[in-house]
Amino acid sequence: MNIYTTDKIRNVVLLGHGGCGKTSLVEAMAYVSGFTTRMGKVTDGNTLSDYDKEEIKRKFSISTSVIPLIWQDCKVNILDTPGYFDFVGEAEEAVAAADAAIIVVSGKAGVEVGTEKAWEMCEKYKLPRMFFVTEMDVDHASFRQVVEDLTERYGKKIAPFYQPIRENEKFVGYINVCKMEGRRFTDIGKREPCEIPEYSKENLAICREALLDAVAETSDEFMERYFNGEEFTVGEIRAAMKFNVADGSVIPVSMGSSAELRNIHNLLNDIVELFPSPDKKACNGINTKTNEIFEANYDFSKAKSAYVFKTIVDPFIGKYSLIKVSSGVIKSDDALYNQDKEVEEKLSKLYVMQGNKPIEVSELHAGDIGAIGKLSATKTGDTLSTKATPVVYGRTEISKPYTYMCYKAKNKGDEDKISQALAKMMEEDLTLKSVNDSENRQTLIYGMGDQHLDVVVSKLEEKFKVAVELSKPKVAFRETIRKKSDVDSKYKKQSGGHGQYGHVKMTFEPSGDLETAYVFDQIVVGGAVPKNYFPAVEKGVQESVTKGPLAGYPVVGVKAVLYDGSYHPVDSSEMAFKTATVQAFKKGFMDASPVLLEPICTITVTVPDKYTGDVMGDLNKRRGRVLGMNPVAGGKQEVVADVPMTEIFGYSTDLRSMTGGSGVYAYEFARYEQAPSDVQEREVAARAAEAE
Repeated sequence: MNIYTTDKIRNVVLLGHGGCGKTSLVEAMAYVSGFTTRMGKVTDGNTLSDYDKEEIKRKFSISTSVIPLIWQDCKVNILDTPGYFDFVGEAEEAVAAADAAIIVVSGKAGVEVGTEKAWEMCEKYKLPRMFFVTEMDVDHASFRQVVEDLTERYGKKIAPFYQPIRENEKFVGYINVCKMEGRRFTDIGKREPCEIPEYSKENLAICREALLDAVAETSDEFMERYFNGEEFTVGEIRAAMKFNVADGSVIPVSMGSSAELRNIHNLLNDIVELFPSPDKKACNGINTKTNEIFEANYDFSKAKSAYVFKTIVDPFIGKYSLIKVSSGVIKSDDALYNQDKEVEEKLSKLYVMQGNKPIEVSELHAGDIGAIGKLSATKTGDTLSTKATPVVYGRTEISKPYTYMCYKAKNKGDEDKISQALAKMMEEDLTLKSVNDSENRQTLIYGMGDQHLDVVVSKLEEKFKVAVELSKPKVAFRETIRKKSDVDSKYKKQSGGHGQYGHVKMTFEPSGDLETAYVFDQIVVGGAVPKNYFPAVEKGVQESVTKGPLAGYPVVGVKAVLYDGSYHPVDSSEMAFKTATVQAFKKGFMDASPVLLEPICTITVTVPDKYTGDVMGDLNKRRGRVLGMNPVAGGKQEVVADVPMTEIFGYSTDLRSMTGGSGVYAYEFARYEQAPSDVQEREVAARAAEAE
């Protein structure tokens, strides 16, 4: 592949709801630009960007892939992202590397939750964007409806550029709203002038007004001319568009058909003409040697630096670090310094990725996206630069996983293989986490949702040849007491020679501090128990609190006081006193009105206004206490509640079905509280059954 300078590069991310046609659009763009000679289909499993076996099997995108296309002497790096919310981490990585976005909307399904989430992501990263309405060849696809819905949501900045011409339910041409001219499709990428049909004129007037409104909003001079009834020239409209698309004050709406390859050439033209090259965007890091801001700004004349925005780890194709060059020109024989890991990495080869195919290149200019193979220490989020100018860029903010399951190997002896496979997968997917919960003797896997975890299990089996089974995780309860008890415990054992003798009298009561397992004190007088046995008594308490007598959970908040006892000058030993204490603890604990404590977490649920009632009702059902509501931007509410940890299981799926996928949540552990009697009985019975 040729080398492209910064001004000839466009980095564009495709975003949108799952199933809206992003991958099919990539296929159409690749075909129209001459990158491929045959168009793949998602249903056939032969597309450029959905190359993973899981993606082929499930027929939707799971990870982001990069497809570089050439159009009008420009290199357009298309980042095709998954639309399903379980794989949001992939979209976040791609958005951080892009300079502009195309939000894909299905003409049939219209504006969906994924469309709104894509918009929010663009707002967060201040990305110039346009909408592309697909499936215009399908019956009941309505471009007009999509434009109306978008205008209602996002205001007058929505500017329709084209309007479809349909005859006999077929998509046969389009009207260029800017030029006010009709075009009829003749062949792939070809069209001829045609009359604007009468039936299109009413809609055209609406689209034209929306476009001119958007142009007029861009300056006082234009606004004045617009109100005076003056017409803008095509040149003025295009010039205003280029300037205002870049700063986000105008959002063009285009449309077409990926299946019939219609109006794709105009989309590619608009990408090159309207979207900015990387050097129009600020990019700052920190020079760790001088502690000053390093203004990279995708300037090819500055010191070399690059940000690793994604990692591909595949047992078949190896490990590739996907980079966006932030400054300078990176060459295939460079040695780059990783300031995050404090190691120097020698590049052997430099690539551009075409889906899963690495194509070797000699150099990459600032702003370009490429890949480096087999970097030993570098991970996603690291910065590569020179040792003379060591730079670090801020890491991309990736969503935190809250859905978790317990997993264990189906086949004995596979545990090591599974942990190695998961380590590789976690390098690739930052929204995946594996946690060892030693307290409940279980290993947990965290992901963005049930579908995410399902894909992980499937990948482990398919790629790494290890099988795991998922189950409902155990929750870490605690045990404590509510009353005071007084116990007399004697441990006496006679065998040949020395016997064993330990005798303690102890009280057990609540310490009032649930953060600490136990408090030990002694008030023995007259040497009834010699001082040298006090540590053995404390050891007995220490051992007992690890596994409570009620249900085998750790004990908290107990005060144990040794006040009397007796000893035998020959038979007493530390071992005997420890054993006597363990017996005393068991009895004393059960006599002091023992209770189970359940973990409570504070959950924050962010949902559109209309769903707050449903969400609060559902939280109440989960024994939650709603603490308050705060309005947040975009007509949403933040509901804050305290909910028992046992009731959080499966919340991700329920929240999505309740809010059509628009609700998000986060939680953190808050404290322990006494569990209701029915929960306690159920848990104690379950633990007893387990012990048997």
